[in-house]
Amino acid sequence: MRRRSVSLLGLAGLLVLPLTSVPQALAQPQTQPRAQERAAAADSLVSVGKPVTASSVEGSGFEPGLAADGSTTTRWASVEGVDPQWVRIDLGATHTVSRVKLNWEAAYGKAYRIQTSADGSTWTDVYTTTTGDGAVDDLTVSGSGRYVRMQGTARGTSYGYSLWEFEVYGAPSGGGVPGGPAVPFGSHLKPYAAGTLKPSGTQAAIDQKVVEYYNKWKAAFVRQNCGNGWYQIISPDADHPYVAEAQGYGMVVTATMAGADPDAKKIFDGLVKWKIDHPSSVNPNLLAAEQDVACKSVNGGDGATDGDMDVAYGLLLADKQWGSAGTYNYKDLALKHIAAIKKDEVNATTKLLKLGDWSSSGDQYYYISRTSDWMVDHFRAFRTASGDTTWDAVRSAHQTQITRLQSTYASGTGLLPDFVVDTNTTPKPAPGQVLEDPNDGAYWWNACRTPWRIADDAVTSGDAASLAAARKVNSWIKTKTGGDPNKIAIGYKLNGTQISAGSEAAFFAPFAVAAMTDPGSQAWLDALWNKMLTTPVDTSSYFSASIQLQVMITASGNHWVP
Repeated sequence: MRRRSVSLLGLAGLLVLPLTSVPQALAQPQTQPRAQERAAAADSLVSVGKPVTASSVEGSGFEPGLAADGSTTTRWASVEGVDPQWVRIDLGATHTVSRVKLNWEAAYGKAYRIQTSADGSTWTDVYTTTTGDGAVDDLTVSGSGRYVRMQGTARGTSYGYSLWEFEVYGAPSGGGVPGGPAVPFGSHLKPYAAGTLKPSGTQAAIDQKVVEYYNKWKAAFVRQNCGNGWYQIISPDADHPYVAEAQGYGMVVTATMAGADPDAKKIFDGLVKWKIDHPSSVNPNLLAAEQDVACKSVNGGDGATDGDMDVAYGLLLADKQWGSAGTYNYKDLALKHIAAIKKDEVNATTKLLKLGDWSSSGDQYYYISRTSDWMVDHFRAFRTASGDTTWDAVRSAHQTQITRLQSTYASGTGLLPDFVVDTNTTPKPAPGQVLEDPNDGAYWWNACRTPWRIADDAVTSGDAASLAAARKVNSWIKTKTGGDPNKIAIGYKLNGTQISAGSEAAFFAPFAVAAMTDPGSQAWLDALWNKMLTTPVDTSSYFSASIQLQVMITASGNHWVP
């Protein structure tokens, strides 16, 4: 985005109840005695080790995955004193389900439903009771779905809901999952490059922390303002209530969180409608960069490259997740958006990104580029989707400049500047304010994202140039801080001199993805991860909160390239 006013004050916490989903399609319940001979006794236990999500977690050590780990000494527990709550298992493919066994801890469900779903959104009851008494509920059911959920509606105690084990028995049906996400959050179907680190701990626990942060982010920033079927990501720390950068973040995040959030597709489609209804005044296939409180495009109505890059990427994710035969043809919209970026936001001479579609040949901004827009994994996705080899040249041009800028201007740190000037001759850091701030040539409020953007490509592709660039900046910041993420400052000169004191997620979180690329940085990665876990969502800053969320998605192994 072209202008942003960001507070440098401390983080503000937010206490929000985790999101729950209400069944949308209820069949007639089927009640069965708890102890009953089963005709389907030959069916197998199919739930152990599968991805599990929940509406809430009481605290560390009670994560959802512990209810499906095959051990009766570990358990999931929800927050205390709150109804309703749910815990859900993703079987990975459609199964016929014949039996569900609930091994309750003392905090049991008096009234609850067992539900199945093909897509994680529309649920069908296969069992319901209002007279649960705890202990072990061994239930004969008859249903089919990829997802099986215990939906608790009334607690049997003053505490919460807690299960030692949630067992599902059945068999693969061989059917698909109509309308369901192809890469549900937590499925880890897209492995990272060999040698990539992840935070210490069980995968289920790591995934759950992302879901919890996402739920708080969603409550803070996802809106349905002005009607018209729109969803927006609100931006309280930007010059206008709605900016393209925030909408791009929202599209990437919601498409990625499909499977964990049953409303992901609904929100995504509302963001798509917003994009369609707010076209850039320069190229209608791009998104206007800024809207006011009345949801009207302002400040010329032109586009900003950072937002457009993520919008196109989000549309490609959606096409892979849900297909393009629904309300919106995601693939067609993505290809048009990609072509428009190429036409009006890529400098045809340098193959480097421009600041937006509003900059044209002859103006003072035409040979300026913003390093935080240099999203190498996005270029790879655009090449795959469009078949256009121009994107290979674009990717190569940006990787070349990342390497050259690090070597020439930040040999000891690997830091990149917010803006690069003279891209048509010898690209160099901005000498001062060229667009936003006197620190335009420093590692400031734009470039703080570059360790995440560079390392996103490194962990997904294993590319040597991206790996080298990420490891360079990781080595410097780890040494600079002595392995203490609390010492990561707000901004640096390219030589490593601190600009401002304080701690901000936009600055410390991105280094976690860079740490993932270095086999010797496990302790450093864990320290950064734990720093994120103890940092509440800053409801005054979509910018910092959205960056931390996307970093957590990558760190948990859930970022993927369509």
